[in-house]
Amino acid sequence: MNLQRRKLMQMTALVGLMASAGLITQAEAATWDKAAFEAKSVDDVVKALGGSTAPTVSDKVTLRAPDIAENGAVVPVGVESSLPATQMAILVEKNPSALAAMFILPEGAEPFASTRVKMGKSSNVIALVKSDGKWFMSAKEVKVTLGGCGG
Repeated sequence: MNLQRRKLMQMTALVGLMASAGLITQAEAATWDKAAFEAKSVDDVVKALGGSTAPTVSDKVTLRAPDIAENGAVVPVGVESSLPATQMAILVEKNPSALAAMFILPEGAEPFASTRVKMGKSSNVIALVKSDGKWFMSAKEVKVTLGGCGG
């Protein structure tokens, strides 16, 4: 429970810092989706992000993640797409909170994002890309040898 609270506090602080630094507008900061970051399952995340149907598997969404993560505390993950994306998200299916990262792309931005995520155990990692109001996805199983979320 404390880990989830800490994550929520970190996200809130990050959004506030980004707004005060002018990296995002106050309107964008106000609309970050708390429900999506608190969702426990992939389906709940998609619903919280406004998806009315399951995302469509697409070869136009590329997920870059290792087959084996030696340290679950710092797993490098990247998403790119040939679709004109407006949002991207990275989900870790078996984490306590499935949504690990969310990216809002301004018009004309390159549809690419990269970060490091924590994984408590081996799990499917899912890349979501929103294009033309629909969600598209790609998934990959990543095996974790040393846990990162309390492992």
